[in-house]
Amino acid sequence: MAIRIITDSAADYSASEIEKRNITCVPMTITFGEETFLDGTEITKEDFFERLINEKELPKTSQPSPTSFLECFEEAKRDGDTVIAILVSGSLSGTIQCAELAKSMAEYDDIHIIDSRLATLGMRFLVDRAVAMRDQGCTAVQIVDALEMLKSKVRIYAGLDTLEYLQKGGRLSRAEAGLGKMVNLKPILTFSREGAVELCSKQIGVRHAYRHIAKLLEEHVPDESYPVYFLYSHEKKNCVGFIQHLQKKGIEFGTPKLRGIGATIGTHIGPGAFGIVFVEQ
Repeated sequence: MAIRIITDSAADYSASEIEKRNITCVPMTITFGEETFLDGTEITKEDFFERLINEKELPKTSQPSPTSFLECFEEAKRDGDTVIAILVSGSLSGTIQCAELAKSMAEYDDIHIIDSRLATLGMRFLVDRAVAMRDQGCTAVQIVDALEMLKSKVRIYAGLDTLEYLQKGGRLSRAEAGLGKMVNLKPILTFSREGAVELCSKQIGVRHAYRHIAKLLEEHVPDESYPVYFLYSHEKKNCVGFIQHLQKKGIEFGTPKLRGIGATIGTHIGPGAFGIVFVEQ
């Protein structure tokens, strides 16, 4: 009997990272017009953002089908393995429901489905913790209990460079987006405890956004026993500027770990976003 760790492509792992961790990643689907791609396998992050920038309409992202999970679950059942599935926030996607349906179809109880209440780099902390504990010989119950405790401590703060994609997605009116562009508004987003994306601040200009997130780091101090990730979408310029701002303030976390986000969140925030992801003390 072994422990199989499954996640979905909203975690934004590369193919090499998935192989290194010996995990399974079930892909979301991305649709541009009449063309549909499997996230991370049939379209890269770079190609996704190039199309996002050049297309007039937003692409559609869809959760994996129950069948995608069922194949993994039935294989685990045949081998007598335990499954731990760490999936994108149920507040953002129906992925959890599809996995639950697949579990009932598989008629196999040794499957643990965890709502991360996170997306993108935040999910990595849970998956990587599960991998480390699995490799240390921990039981599935020990791993699940640890992840349930850890997920409430993960923090994500992301500054947006553009309002265009919020407006295209119907989250802002054209008038609101136009006014925001005039004053160079930079929203800062985070995840609520329930796993929903929420606005935590509005800043005028990228430098004020840097300052505000730096202030948040004083209120929510990172646990240095975990890595700190700096996120960016497509372009690294704002992310690099944010790191330099922190360094000038004497806030450093060793060699910066920059990671690009993919389609699940990138569809709605567009290019040029920046931010930080960490585990709070």
